[in-house]
Amino acid sequence: MQDIVSRKGSSRVLTFSIPHVLKALQLLTEERFVSRATFGKEIHLGAGAVKTLILHLKESGLADSIKSGTFLTEKGHRLTNHIQNEIPKECKIKKCSIIQGKYNHVILLKNYSKVVKTGLEQRDYAILYGSSGCITMIYKNKKLVFPGDEKECFIKDVKIGNNLLENLCPDEGDAIIISSSDDPFVAEISAKNSALWTMASV
Repeated sequence: MQDIVSRKGSSRVLTFSIPHVLKALQLLTEERFVSRATFGKEIHLGAGAVKTLILHLKESGLADSIKSGTFLTEKGHRLTNHIQNEIPKECKIKKCSIIQGKYNHVILLKNYSKVVKTGLEQRDYAILYGSSGCITMIYKNKKLVFPGDEKECFIKDVKIGNNLLENLCPDEGDAIIISSSDDPFVAEISAKNSALWTMASV
């Protein structure tokens, strides 16, 4: 994905980055064809940036386009299948005692608990994309706990914690990143950046 966000010899600064590419690839996985208008609406990019993003996806061999829209190539499907294995679940979560954001986006990372140290690194990479706060948890002994702690995270919010477990279905050793913002897209894109950085740090 790093290659997709390179300038490719152009002096123009790109207005999209790796988490936007992830969002684009996820859209292409969900829909057989994705129009430029849909890309713009869902990834919050202007027409010029969408055109450049699609061009870079095509040059990387991950996607192609016809009149019906842009679609994944075989190479693109291989990459998105790999991403799906690493990030199998995402969801939203309501504000509660430990999560104070108006909008909160949750990402499950399979078997990444050993990569997480204190959670400060994940927070810092979420804040780069406008997050107002980011919490990282790990699934350990059938409980969601903070890194280096054995206390259950949702002791005061049992219902919310149970809903999260039902949505994510985590296994032992999984990591969960929750990024917050007053804007739902910022919450999502900042969570994606944090997750991608965590994946890249292995």
